[in-house]
Amino acid sequence: METFLIKAAQLILSLSILVFLHELGHFAFARIFKTRVDKFYLFFNPYISLLRCKKIGGKWQVKFFARNVPDMYRKKLDAFGNVVKDEKGKDVMEELSKDDLPENDWRRYTENTEWGIGWLPLGGYCKIAGMIDESMDTEAMKKPAQPWEFRSKPAWQRLFIMVGGVLVNFITALAIYAMILLVWGEEYLPLQNAKYGMQFTEVAVKNGFRNGDILLAVNNKPVDETSDAVKKILTDGSQPITVLRNGQKVSFVIPSDFTRQIIASNPKLFMSPRIPFVVEKTMNGSAAAKAGLQKGDSVVAVNGKAMFAIQDVSNQLDSCKGKTVPFEFVRAGKHLTVSIAVSENGKIGIALKNSFAGFVTKRITYGFFESIPAGINKGVETLVSYVKQLKFIFTKEGAKQIGGFGAIGSLFPDMWDWQSFWALTAFLSIILAFMNILPIPALDGGHTLFLLYEMVTGRKPSDKFLEYAQLVGLFLIFALIIYSNGNDIFRLFK
Repeated sequence: METFLIKAAQLILSLSILVFLHELGHFAFARIFKTRVDKFYLFFNPYISLLRCKKIGGKWQVKFFARNVPDMYRKKLDAFGNVVKDEKGKDVMEELSKDDLPENDWRRYTENTEWGIGWLPLGGYCKIAGMIDESMDTEAMKKPAQPWEFRSKPAWQRLFIMVGGVLVNFITALAIYAMILLVWGEEYLPLQNAKYGMQFTEVAVKNGFRNGDILLAVNNKPVDETSDAVKKILTDGSQPITVLRNGQKVSFVIPSDFTRQIIASNPKLFMSPRIPFVVEKTMNGSAAAKAGLQKGDSVVAVNGKAMFAIQDVSNQLDSCKGKTVPFEFVRAGKHLTVSIAVSENGKIGIALKNSFAGFVTKRITYGFFESIPAGINKGVETLVSYVKQLKFIFTKEGAKQIGGFGAIGSLFPDMWDWQSFWALTAFLSIILAFMNILPIPALDGGHTLFLLYEMVTGRKPSDKFLEYAQLVGLFLIFALIIYSNGNDIFRLFK
């Protein structure tokens, strides 16, 4: 439960920062072009808001756990008190007069933005006056356009307002990457320094890799970092691979469907450095402690099978759940054996030695002015890599891997780590920026597409067309949300 809460807290904080900045981008450009913003909310607020505030007469008024303010419209009644219907049988709405509202009613002060925090932490919104958005405020669109409304502004100004959120998210990602490099720098294990080679998944082994291979080149280009090699292998399709195997260079070509095979097998990593299984400490009362394992013991065999790498030992423990099996290990040059009871979840109760202890890692530090171009370069590379990988979503294997909030939350570590938190936040900011600029109605990209059409042709799409397009876009978005989160639930009970 504690792990779940830590992951959930990181996810909510990360998305809150990104959504707030995204909507702030729309708000900033709207105010630059003197466009009125009716509401700015972090999180959605059906029926009730945790916090609402508005500046009235130079003073801030704040309300907690307050019901939402109703719209400025009511059903029109005839002389007999019956609701008036139009020719299609729909209720006719009429706008309330500000003079009919009490002095303390916030609806009298439409020139000021209402700020708030909702109770549903799934996003947020910036309601811009005179714009057809997710609020579907069609009644306001029936009135003549006002000079302070979105629809009255030139197309080029509306374009900046629409892309403001995406622009801010992308700049945010670049700034975070630069900050990470400035504060923590970069440290990684060069592939050539992985002295025990790499561990590969079963799918990778079937396609030519061997456990213990040291990766040298991808597509005849030298590779130095694991993450860089993984990106090149998974995104560029069929290509030659060169490895060092048992002291000799070996080359082979991975097939064009290699990535689809990897996705279908659903591994967290298809290759990782082989790290010796060395005990750092045993947990009090654990099976390992009772068996006498000590700090520095290096496992060399489990259940009669020779092995030393963390990956092999972990896989063997998974196959021995609930059993008592012999462990062979080396302690101060002596070869010893003990029997240890493996728990039902494949654990024996130990903490392992630092993964890179004994390896020669490479560390790069950055000064302030060095971190800025390096952060920009990292952000651009991340975006390009993400776009290349999107093509796999449209395969059967890729569609099954689409995830919702559960999948995103699982990316965060079990323990709070600020470096990991900011790195994932930057990555999510890249995703948020790219997904929002896709030309789908209801997303910023859909509005942008219609604005570009208007700027090229000189013809503005009708409000009715924009309303229908918004409805279609909302349907597609909700369908994707249901599907992606449905996948999370299916995987949970699989």
